[in-house]
Amino acid sequence: MFIDKAKIFVKAGDGGNGMSSFRREKYVPRGGPDGGDGGRGGNVILVVDSNMNTLIDFRHKRKFKADDGGKGDTSNMIGRSALDLKIKVPPGTLVKEEESDALLADLTELGQEYIVAQGGRGGRGNARFVNSVHRAPTFAEKGEPGEAKNIVLELKLLADVGLIGYPSVGKSSILARVSAAKPEVAAYHFTTLTPVLGVVSLTEGKSFVLADIPGLIEGAHEGKGLGHDFLRHIERTKVLIHVLDISGMEGRDPLADYHKINEELSLYNERLARRPQIIAANKMDLPEARENFQRITDLLKQQGREVYPISAATGEGLDDLMWRALQLIAEYVPEPEPASEVKVYTDAQEPAYIIRRDDDGAYVVEGKDLERLVAMTNFSDDEGLRRFQKIWRKLEIDAALRERGIKEGDTVRIRDMEFTFQD
Repeated sequence: MFIDKAKIFVKAGDGGNGMSSFRREKYVPRGGPDGGDGGRGGNVILVVDSNMNTLIDFRHKRKFKADDGGKGDTSNMIGRSALDLKIKVPPGTLVKEEESDALLADLTELGQEYIVAQGGRGGRGNARFVNSVHRAPTFAEKGEPGEAKNIVLELKLLADVGLIGYPSVGKSSILARVSAAKPEVAAYHFTTLTPVLGVVSLTEGKSFVLADIPGLIEGAHEGKGLGHDFLRHIERTKVLIHVLDISGMEGRDPLADYHKINEELSLYNERLARRPQIIAANKMDLPEARENFQRITDLLKQQGREVYPISAATGEGLDDLMWRALQLIAEYVPEPEPASEVKVYTDAQEPAYIIRRDDDGAYVVEGKDLERLVAMTNFSDDEGLRRFQKIWRKLEIDAALRERGIKEGDTVRIRDMEFTFQD
C-alpha cells in the first residue's frame, strides 16, 4: 500500500524541575542553597531514512512523545537530560504545520534531520538565584514545557522522469517493459491508483528512476480525481514523458488529450508546464495509430515537441525513448525557486505581551517570555510567587489592564493559569 499523506501529533519532553534545598552537613551549620537544575526535555526529530518509501507506518501510530528531563537534586546535582525521539521518514517528505499549512521543512537528503518539536529547558534550582542581596532563596523553577503541535507529512516522489497522460494510455505497460517494477495492468480506467517507481537501467552506470503517475483528468488542478495527490509527485521530476494513445480507439482525440493535460499542469503549477517534455505516441502496433501518427506528429512538432513512436505491447521504440530521457536528465537545469515573501524588520522591538478579551469576558495576556515564566513558576512557593509579582509589576501589566478597562474581580488568564484582578 502506498500512503503519501499523514497527520501526526508530536510532543517534545518537558524540562525537569529545579530543586530547592540547602546543605545539611554536620560541620557546616549554615549551609547555603544547593538545589540543582532540572535536565532538558527530549526533542522530537524527523530523520530521512533510505529504507522507507511510504508513510504507511504513520497510519497506525499518530502520537509521538519524547521523554521529560530529570529533576534537579541536592548538592547542585543537575537532572538527567532526556534522549531525543527520532522519527524515520522517507526521502521527499514535506513537513507542514496543520493549523497554518505553513511549510516547516523539505526533507530530501538521506540522513537529513529536522527538529520538529523543541524540548523544554530544565528549571533552575534555588542555588542559581543566590545574589548579594538574597543569600538564601527558597524557590526553584519548574521545567519549561516542551513544544507540542499537530503536523502534516506529505510525500513527493523523488523520481527523475514522470510518465503522465490520461488513464489507460499505456503508462503502466511502459514502466513494466523498461524496468523491474510490476504495476497492475488491466483494460479499465484508473487501474493505477498510486504512483509506482521503477529503475530504468540502460547500460552499466546509466540509469534513472521512472515514476508511473496515475492518470490525470480534466479538473485535476482543482483536486478532481485525486488530482492534487497525483500532481504533487510530478513536481520533483526533471523530465516528463507525455504518453498519448495515438490510435484513438476509445473515441478520444490524442491531440485534445495532450492540450488538456498540459493545461492542468499549467493551472496547478506554471513551472511544471515548462518542464522538459517528450511525447510517447503509444500503440503504434495498431493500424489506427499509423493513420493518425503523421497528422498528430506534424502538429506537435510545430509546437516544439519531440515525438517518439512506441508500442508498449511489443517494445518498439522504447529504447530510443529512454535514451532520450536520460540525455534530457543530464541537460536539466533546475528552474530557480520563486522568491519567497521577504519579511522586513524595523528597529521597533516586539511587545513583551499583548492583552485581548476572550469570549467569556476574561482578559488574556499573551507573550512568549511571560507564558514561559508562568509555566516555570511554582506558585505554591511564597518566594516564587513574590518573584513573579515583581516581574509582573516591572512589566506594568496592571496599568495596561486598567487601560483596557479591567475591574475588580475580573479574570486574568495566562496560558492555563487564571488570576482574579485586585486593584
